[in-house]
Amino acid sequence: MTEPLTKDDYKPGDVTVHHDPERLHRVVKALRAAGRNVALVPTMGALHEGHRKLIREAHVMQNTVVVVSIFVNPTQFGPDEDYERYPRTLESDVDICREERVGLVFAPSAGDVYLPGSSVTVHPGPLGDELEGASRPGHFTGVLTVVAKLFNIVQPTYAVFGEKDYQQLTLVHRMARDLNMPTHVVGVPTVREADGLALSSRNRYLSEEQRQAATALSAALVAGAHVSGRGADAVLEAARDTLDAVPGVDLDYLELRAPDLGPAPENGDARLLVAARVGSTRLIDNIAVLLGTGDE
Repeated sequence: MTEPLTKDDYKPGDVTVHHDPERLHRVVKALRAAGRNVALVPTMGALHEGHRKLIREAHVMQNTVVVVSIFVNPTQFGPDEDYERYPRTLESDVDICREERVGLVFAPSAGDVYLPGSSVTVHPGPLGDELEGASRPGHFTGVLTVVAKLFNIVQPTYAVFGEKDYQQLTLVHRMARDLNMPTHVVGVPTVREADGLALSSRNRYLSEEQRQAATALSAALVAGAHVSGRGADAVLEAARDTLDAVPGVDLDYLELRAPDLGPAPENGDARLLVAARVGSTRLIDNIAVLLGTGDE
């Protein structure tokens, strides 16, 4: 029997913060038993306008209670990455969730998510070793493992992810499909600043000069998309020339792939992806392109 909710578990019209996975699981189980759908927005906190967009998309789903998870997942960071300095702003994040009419915030500790002796993980398959995975070994094992844990704890009807992390979105789609998870994964287009820079929690690491240089990533994507009618070589050349023209941008990869991140087609829908370091900050971005139509 599902226990009734109390005001400490769930307060309609206001956000309720939970840290304990078992208690949060009990709350969402009761909500589902009462006929509500649950829409999960997984985040690592430091919420910005891009996250607000994800939350608003989650509200569009029918009859939903929106759950935002805030958890800086240690297993997706490499030894030389920014786990310790990653921004942790729970109080202001909860304020944003309240403004966006989120029902539940799930903010567990690492010890609550990864119990002592935990050893089972989710392997992403070959795609997990490409693109971001080639530069960040083990990253997507950490991502998919924590997403699988969140899906099990929250049991969402819907889970909403941004397209800025396009490879992550693709792999989460595959995991849900391949492991028969009953969660509908929803992708939301990237939110950008007025100058084109994709919103990211890591943008706060950039100096004013670095931030200006960082706009080269989105400018390169637009330049590539502009000549997509000429084919893949023209797209990559235009994008690379744009990046090369801006000092301070250390390119990691620039690749054109199919929408499922397989090999790019000669004609039709494709995805142009870029990763680079600006100063000590690693940034990623991507854009949809249509190859070989003869249009520019």
